[in-house]
Formats: sequence, C-alpha cells, structure tokens
Amino acid sequence: MPLIEAANALSGTAFVDSYMPQNLPQSTLTLTGNDSGTAYSISLQTSSTISPSDFESCFGLIESTSSSAYASSSTGWSPGKKRKEMRLPDLRYLLVKSQASMIEAVEAFLSFMLTYEDGHEVIYCYEVHLPPSLRGCGLGGHLMRMMEGIGMKVGVEKAMLTVFVANEAAIRFYSGLEYQEDEYSPKPRTLRNGVIKRADYVILSKSLKQDG
Repeated sequence: MPLIEAANALSGTAFVDSYMPQNLPQSTLTLTGNDSGTAYSISLQTSSTISPSDFESCFGLIESTSSSAYASSSTGWSPGKKRKEMRLPDLRYLLVKSQASMIEAVEAFLSFMLTYEDGHEVIYCYEVHLPPSLRGCGLGGHLMRMMEGIGMKVGVEKAMLTVFVANEAAIRFYSGLEYQEDEYSPKPRTLRNGVIKRADYVILSKSLKQDG
C-alpha cells in the first residue's frame, strides 16, 4: 500500500505508536512564558474520533482568531464550509488542554493531513490556532515541530501550509521555523489592462527529507 494511504488507514492508537516522535513530549508540556509554569496535555484525535465539545472548541478558536481574515479575503467566511472541511476523513488534530483547569476544554490546536500536493507526499498543516494568552510562550512552535516530527516518521517529502498574505505575524512565525514560499504558490498575474493581480494567500513549505 502506498505510504500516504497506509498511514491514513491506521487507527488513532496505531498512528500514535507508529509516528508520534519519541524525542518530543507527547502527552505533557509545561510553558514558562506568558503562562508561567502551567502544564498542558497534548492528545491526537481524528476528524471522526474528536468529541463534539472538542470539535466546537476548535471551531470557536478558528472563528475568534481568523474569521475576520477569511471575511476580508477572496474566499470569504463560511461557517458551514469550515465545519465541513474540519470533518475531512484524513484530518487529524493535536489538541492542547490545560491540566490545571477543571473544564477540559481545548485551549489551542493544530490540525494536519497526510496527503499529496502536485504529486508530492506531504504533511499539510490545515489549522494552527492559539488564543492571545498562549502566544509567545513556545506552544505554536512546539505544535509545528510535533507535526513535522510526524511527517518525518511517515517519510513525506515536506510540510506545507497556506497563510493569508495580510497575516504578517503568522508569516514571520513560519519564516522563523524555516518555511519558505513553495514553488507551487500562486504567482502574480498580469491582466490585459496591465494591472498586476496577486493572490491574497501564499503557500509555504519546508523540506522534511533527512540527509542520508
């Protein structure tokens, strides 16, 4: 069975056993930045195993942190379309919950999919959302590195993601993690009247191929 299909066919437990990077904390993380000393649990779920309450928490994070950016873009903001995308069969979630909270609500998350892009085997970051209170303390980078570690364990060629051009803070964040504009990112087009039209998003990628 091809690499991508074989990985996507695994159950959640088998996927964790096979591909969760052993050199990164899998279940707990203690932040010492904005949220000094608080311990968080990180779990993996699929689009079919995520609980209704966790699904709604993830959707709420997207809506609160990014709906205005979607609304200002050419794609627009559609809650229905976003919910449908969040249920794509091969989508998996890294869910972050505070161990100190009595309410086990998702406080941040990253979703990804093992898939093909232009014939390449990739791990595609669909969403990564943190509330303002959890930014700047290393959690976003930790989640990205966990995703990349999974991609390397699977053996894909690169990690990819899409980001709005207007989201300069996110672009700086990804650049700091060594993401660069992908060769398949849309290029500016010159219209018949000479006007240059640029896409309002950019596709970034990072090679995950290990030397040797």
